[in-house]
Amino acid sequence: MKLAKLLITIVSGVMLSMSVHAEDANSKIEANLAKIGLEVESIKASKMDNVYEVFTNQGLFYSSADGSFLIQGKLYQIQEAGIASLTEEALAEQRVAGMERFSESMIVFPATEEKYQMTVFTDLTCGYCRKLHNQMQAYNDMGITVRYLAFPRGGLNSKSYTDIRSVWCSDDQQSAMTRAKGGSQIDQKICKQPVGEQYEFGKKIGVSGTPAIMLDDGLMVPGYKTPEQMKQILEAYSAQKG
Repeated sequence: MKLAKLLITIVSGVMLSMSVHAEDANSKIEANLAKIGLEVESIKASKMDNVYEVFTNQGLFYSSADGSFLIQGKLYQIQEAGIASLTEEALAEQRVAGMERFSESMIVFPATEEKYQMTVFTDLTCGYCRKLHNQMQAYNDMGITVRYLAFPRGGLNSKSYTDIRSVWCSDDQQSAMTRAKGGSQIDQKICKQPVGEQYEFGKKIGVSGTPAIMLDDGLMVPGYKTPEQMKQILEAYSAQKG
């Protein structure tokens, strides 16, 4: 009985020490990153010893325990099955959380008989965004629902932002999206739709151009894909998940 109590005391002490150490590291990292204008949203230990995964208002960084060293880039782990991108895994988690957060503010073109869905960061003027949109019926006919998030490539002080905001603020968002991507002028509107927040979210999770396609688990599919290519990707993805 005494031995059991001793073990419980030791384990409790170790856990408390680890918790205090983690809190101390978090505080130091937050304080140091604040000096360079980075707002910390989450901190957790990475799989690499003494390196922390820090998600900020400017994206993902890796930090030393005291926040005095900072790395921006990809972190890989060599495993038995090959090499894994720990950075992509971390970003995928953030993408899933963001898709859930913005699910009610997406502009959705649903498939009548939905089998799959893809979430697309889009702009109104990029050629491949328009090409994708022009093939919307083909995506839908293949059972693919397309959900749009806004990513005005010119930034939040550009005409591309005010134009795409007007689409999101339209009474008929689908029609406005189709007309805007066809080159028609859209009446300028202002509302509380989170277009700016969607854009900032895209930047934080690694979007640098459009279209940028996300699957349900946060996997990013680079660039434009034809309906046939997208169906093949989604079928393979679904089979892999089992």
